Amino acid sequence: MSKLAIIFGLLEPLRERVRAGMPVYGTCAGMIMLADKILDGRDDQETIGGIDMIVRRNAFGRQNESFEAEIDIQGIEDGPVEGVFIRAPWVESVGGGAEVLATFDGHTVAVRQGNVLATSFHPELTGDHRVHRLFVDMVRRA
Repeated sequence: MSKLAIIFGLLEPLRERVRAGMPVYGTCAGMIMLADKILDGRDDQETIGGIDMIVRRNAFGRQNESFEAEIDIQGIEDGPVEGVFIRAPWVESVGGGAEVLATFDGHTVAVRQGNVLATSFHPELTGDHRVHRLFVDMVRRA
């Protein structure tokens, strides 16, 4: 994704828009793209940034270790959401500006900083729209 963003001249415009406050939500690889720093990435891998966090790629394992789990997310009512983890990253650490919204098995899996939201799982693969509703509410407030 970062290679394509560079090739098509999108990386800097996206960085500028995120810095200017554009709401953005990234899942899985999108979480990696929104991290300020990556562990286990390519040496030349770049990110859009936007969340003061360090993310570890493929932290939960390879494709054959994908799984689903119930995740309690701060700010989402009516019980846990179903998290679909596919070669998912996790957050190693967050800086002072980032807010941890959810953890799983001791690892941060949902983070927010200002108008930027990221999850290491794929809520779009379930019928539950509450995570997306959270993002829509962020957009409306922006």
